[in-house]
Amino acid sequence: MTHRVLSTLAALFVGAFSVHAQSDCDGERYRYTSAFDNVSVSEDHVYGSNLGALGENTELVFDFYEAVGNAEAERPLLIMAHGGFFLAGSNDGMEVVPLCEDFARMGYAVASISYRLGIAPSFDLENELVQAVWRGVHDSRAVVRYFRKSVEEEGNPWGIDVDRIFIGGVSAGGFVALHHAYVDQDSEIPNNIDESQPGMGGGLEGDSGNPGYSSDVAGVFNICGALRDADWIAPGDVPLVSVHGDADATVPYGTDMVSLLGFPVIEVDGSASIHDHAEDIGLTHCFASIEGGGHVAHLGNADNYDLTLSTVAGALSSWICDSYANQCGEYDYTSDITEQSSPLVQMYPNPTSHSHVTLACDGALGSNWEARVFDGQGREVLVQKAQGPKATLDLSSLTHGLYVVQVEEWGWRERLVVH
Repeated sequence: MTHRVLSTLAALFVGAFSVHAQSDCDGERYRYTSAFDNVSVSEDHVYGSNLGALGENTELVFDFYEAVGNAEAERPLLIMAHGGFFLAGSNDGMEVVPLCEDFARMGYAVASISYRLGIAPSFDLENELVQAVWRGVHDSRAVVRYFRKSVEEEGNPWGIDVDRIFIGGVSAGGFVALHHAYVDQDSEIPNNIDESQPGMGGGLEGDSGNPGYSSDVAGVFNICGALRDADWIAPGDVPLVSVHGDADATVPYGTDMVSLLGFPVIEVDGSASIHDHAEDIGLTHCFASIEGGGHVAHLGNADNYDLTLSTVAGALSSWICDSYANQCGEYDYTSDITEQSSPLVQMYPNPTSHSHVTLACDGALGSNWEARVFDGQGREVLVQKAQGPKATLDLSSLTHGLYVVQVEEWGWRERLVVH
């Protein structure tokens, strides 16, 4: 692998989500694509409209991804914004579709959004780029409000949990997500914004639709995006996970100029600088750097894709599920840890808050055997030999989190949640 994890979770985002939300944390959901087999997508749902860069009315839509058979009534919602540097791109682009599908397989509800594109002809490229980002932020805030409105006024047709809405994106979409979450004071509205111009009004929230509802999010996932000023992130803000190639020549990895149409336009703080600041202020955060990775490094590169998806899913699931071990960086998100136990094998109690768990099997299988326990990253953390049809495993050395227990002699393995 040509990548390295630069930063770990600074702290677990404890207590941010309601108690009822924990019931769906079964050890597999939100962290492994084996949670569900198939995904369905429905397209072009309208969530708002506004005037574009040239004054044209633009209808705003999203495609909705969910797993077939996911009957959870209140699922975490990921809002995904595509790339294209505000000049091109779409919500069905290949930089976002595979991610949306895999997140849905993990059990998330996913909305891949369109937002207003275009940069008006001007010699003031800095001004035009700032306005393009701001239009995207207004649109992303409208879609968050749309989903809250759908719960309040339509009986939650999308099956989402309004307390677990996360905003994220790739490249330009990362810009949108970061500014959505961390530009939260009127004093931070860029001086370039002229609210009297068509499509630019509405202050922080904008006028892209669904007024009267909150646009707050529970966290941010950023893939090769940037923030105008990392100092806008304050202690107590929502948590952040980022992935960025350290050889990105399009969006700065650190603090540098971003270019548009080949011209340097404005200095921004890329992911590395953002996470240095997050570390300094004690923000819950996770950062994975792709060594030698260029812009949108996960596109067309399987290793980089694996790192990107697992880093984001690992962090998100850590924030959502108190019982999951903190996870920042790559792990095998494809591991099929669905229960493979025969009716002849039992493990109890599971989940457990005790320092032990009991394994029992039919006497025909109960000769010499060895139990091996693996953590969420596939590392062997415990081995215990036993004899006979029943034995107690000593878990006192384990911290709370998700584990897999395996007895090779029985051809058996199963998830274990320690809390």
